[in-house]
This record gives sequence, C-alpha cells and structure tokens, in this order.
Amino acid sequence: MKFDDFLLTINGFGRYQKLRLFCMCLIFLLPHVMISTRLWTPATPSFRCKLHENDSVYHKNIPILSNRTQPDPSYCKAMMNISVRECQQCYMKTISKTSIEHMQPCKDYVFDRTYMRHTLVEEWLMVCDRTVFRLIVSIVYLAGYMVGAIVVGITADKYGRRPIMSICTILIPCTVFIGAIFSQKDIFGFWPSYLIYLTSCFVFACSIHGILVTGFVLATELVGPKYKLLTAIIGQYFFNVDGIVIFVAYFIQEWRRLTITLSIATIPFTFFYFVLPESPRWMISKGYYKQAGELLRKIAKKNKKTFNEESFKELIAEQERNTTNKPVVIGVRSLFKSKIMRNISINLLFQAFVQHLAFYGISSSSIFLGSSLYSSFRISSWATILYVIVLYLLLNRVGRKRSYLIVVFCFAILILLEIPVQNYISKNSEGHRTFIFLMNIILQWFTFSSYTIIYIYTNELFPTEIRNTGMSIHTIVARIGAIAGITSTHSLAQLWIPLPMVLSSILLLMAAFLAQMLPETLDSTLPQTIADTEQMGLTRMCACDYQRTSKQKEQPNNNNDQDFKLRYIIA
Repeated sequence: MKFDDFLLTINGFGRYQKLRLFCMCLIFLLPHVMISTRLWTPATPSFRCKLHENDSVYHKNIPILSNRTQPDPSYCKAMMNISVRECQQCYMKTISKTSIEHMQPCKDYVFDRTYMRHTLVEEWLMVCDRTVFRLIVSIVYLAGYMVGAIVVGITADKYGRRPIMSICTILIPCTVFIGAIFSQKDIFGFWPSYLIYLTSCFVFACSIHGILVTGFVLATELVGPKYKLLTAIIGQYFFNVDGIVIFVAYFIQEWRRLTITLSIATIPFTFFYFVLPESPRWMISKGYYKQAGELLRKIAKKNKKTFNEESFKELIAEQERNTTNKPVVIGVRSLFKSKIMRNISINLLFQAFVQHLAFYGISSSSIFLGSSLYSSFRISSWATILYVIVLYLLLNRVGRKRSYLIVVFCFAILILLEIPVQNYISKNSEGHRTFIFLMNIILQWFTFSSYTIIYIYTNELFPTEIRNTGMSIHTIVARIGAIAGITSTHSLAQLWIPLPMVLSSILLLMAAFLAQMLPETLDSTLPQTIADTEQMGLTRMCACDYQRTSKQKEQPNNNNDQDFKLRYIIA
C-alpha cells in the first residue's frame, strides 16, 4: 500500500490538514514580509549634489534652472568613463577666480524623499564612488541564500521538516532586528555597523529557505494527491503581503523604524512551533514507524476517521520491501545516481534556469505599470491574485506538463512578436504607452505561470527521501539563471537591442522541447523513494518506445507491399 492510498483512509484533506495549512500559511508571511521590506530599505532614491549647507530639498530642475553647477552632457561623454546621468549626479562644475572650469566629485548629496524619507543608501551614502558597498550587500545576501539552500535542504531531508522550520522562524525576526538596531553609523561607526548589517543579511538569507521551501514541501506532504495543487497554490500565495508592506511603509517612511516595526510584529509567528506538525510521509521514508503511527492516529482522530491498523501494517511492509538492502539516500549526489533520475533532475534544473532567466528579465518592467511606486506595487499585487486563479483552473484541468508546454511556447512566441510590433508604433505616443502596458500585463502572466508551474512540477517529481535537497538545488540553479539574465541583458543589448529577447525565446523553446520528456503528475501520488520517481520516468520512456515500435511495425509492411509491386512490375 502506498502512503497516499493510506492517507485517503483517514481523509487526505480533513480538518487536521486544513488547520495546519492555515497555520503554515501564517508562518509563510514572515519571510515574505521581510523580503518585501528589503525592497524598500536599500532602495536608491534620485539624488543630486548638495550645493550649500541649507540645500536640503530635492527638485530635479534645481541644478538646471537655479545654478550652473551641473556638468554638460557633452563633457561627460568626452571626458568621463561613466554614464551621463551618473556624471551629472556625482560631479559638480566649479569656476575658479580666473574663470577656468573645474570638475570635482560631490562631497554630500540631496535625496528625493517622495516615497521614503530616509533609506539605508542615504544613511551610508552608498552612491557614486561608494556603490561598491551596496554591491557587497547584494553579494552577501545571494551567498547566504545559496549556502542556506544547500545546508537547509540536506538537513531537512536528514533531520525532518519541523525542526528546521522552527529554527529559521526564530532566526529571521532576530537577525532583522539586530541588523536594524546595531547598524547605526553615528553610534557604532561605519565599519562595525556595516559588518553587523552584512552578517544579519547573510543569516537572514540562509533562513529564508528554511521556511519558504521546507514549508512548501511539508504542506504538500500532508495532503492527498487530489489536493496537492490546491495546497501548493495556497501555500505560495495565501496573502499578497506586498499590500501589507506598502500600507506600513506609507506611514513609516524611515528604513530603520520600518524594519524594527515589522520584525517586532512578526515575533508571534515563532509560537507556531507548537502547532507545526512533522511530515508523516518523511517519517515513513526514514523508518520512524512508531512516531508516524502516533501522528497518523492523531490525524484520523481529528478528521473523525477510523485508523486501520492492518492497512498501516501493509504500508510499513511495502516501505520495508522498498528500502531493504538499499543504502541510505541523502545529499546532492542522490539526484544524479541513476540514469533515469539523472535525466529528470538535469531536465528540471534546466527548466528552472531558463524560467528564472526570463522571469526576472520581464517582471522587472512591472514598475512602469503605475504612476508611482505605491501604485505600481498595488497593481502588481492585484494582478498576482488574478494570475493565481487562472493558473489553478488551468493546471487542474489540463495537467502540469501540457499547461507548462502551452505557457512556455506562447511566452517565447509573444516575446518574438513584440520586436516587430514596437517598430511600427511611434515611441512616447499614447498607443505606445498602451501597448507597453498591455504587453507588461500579458508577459507578466506568462512569466508568473511558467515560474510557478515548474516550481510545483519539481516538488511533485522529486521523491520524499530527497525532496528538500532537490528543491534546494532547484532554487540555486534558478537564482543563477536570474543573475545570468540580469547581468547579460545590458551587454547583449549593446550588440543588438532585441538580442536578449531573441536568445530568451530560443531558450524557452528549447525548454518546451525538453519538457516533453518529463512524466505527467496530475492526480498522481507523490513519490516516496527514488525508485518511485524512476518508475514514473520509466513509464514515460515505455510509452515513447511503444509509439516508436508501433511505427516500425507498420513501416516493414509498407516496404513489403512496395517490394511486391516492384517484383510484379519487373515480372
């Protein structure tokens, strides 16, 4: 008996699962709120050189209309190895007593405070020649995310989902709070404050994976096969937390107070440890039959179902048959141990790389959907809710693989069609702005859909033994794809403006072609062992071989008919 078959006897989506899913969704708010906060605190507002001591109000026309200190664009292009915008922001023109013009870097700056009154960039002056400090923060955050993905993924598969989630739930608000309190340059100095902030960013990034991915895996492992898609969608998009952060940031426009307020507000989430369950599916896969039996009896009691002892013994017997005389499977190497598992893993990782490469390139344009920063976030938030509804209906009826193929193929073709269409519309016109708005909405849906489908698809194909490890490697490769897309777009556009779009389309079409080799997971049970995943892949291979064999059987008959006709004509 499979685990999912036994789970149906005690209700695969009963009262127990619904209550725990709701609690886990509340826990998911914790990293989402903090991640959204990070979009505001290190933001770089518009700025210019400070002209005198009393100059404190930013206005973009002041350097042009009220003084002559801004460098000329022609001078910036000829004499400076930086962009004209950066040259005019970071340098000012001075005239000596002998009427000779000199160019000198700005010593202080005036920042635009339309949306945020005080950001981290403004406090530490991480602009112009000090942008390297902002870059180091991003690198440390990325390194922490990747290190956390590997460590958390392997430890969650070895020691369980619940303890890892509990530790990360405590670490996130604590590290964010410490990073905001002890990073005050005026009190502790720049370098101590900067190092403390870097450390908090690293630990915070490591902890994110322990809630988002491990919690996602735990939620889908608690329910039956018919409800795993619903659980995955709800788990990822239970609350659109951008709206929460926007609401708080509208009233608290100073980065430190905003961060401290949100970190304190999330402290109650740490108490969800006491209601957070362990995955009975993971317990069975690791041989903790006694603990799994106790938890499953508790689930049956909450769901008002009868616990069948004979069925549970059959479940244990089948699990022991599958694991007898087999080495313990754990770690990254297990993803590539056999030929079938290796093919599935490489295929899924390539899909993640390509989708994130396209996702981050297209979704970055959503900032132009509104007239202000707040309205842009609101439009993007409401659009996400609509995308979730449409995507759920599509996946539930068409299936994972076919939906993914349709979305990726249409996504690639739409990107290619955007190139000639833009050439026929005059720029900066009303038609051009409408076209850009509609294209952003449509492309954002395709990026959102392909990104979400492959995430759910990967979770349903990796077995329970190494599911967390597989999802961890998936997120690392996906982040590498995002970095590759962001860093290469500018250099490729310098060779030919549409080149990034053309290459993205080619990669998407390649991904759609390779995705045909993956097995369908609609209404199928979650694989417990690597052997289960291999069986799913083997079924797909056998189906392809059967089709080829059928064609080959027909081909000789046609050849025999042709040979008979030829011999008849010769005779």
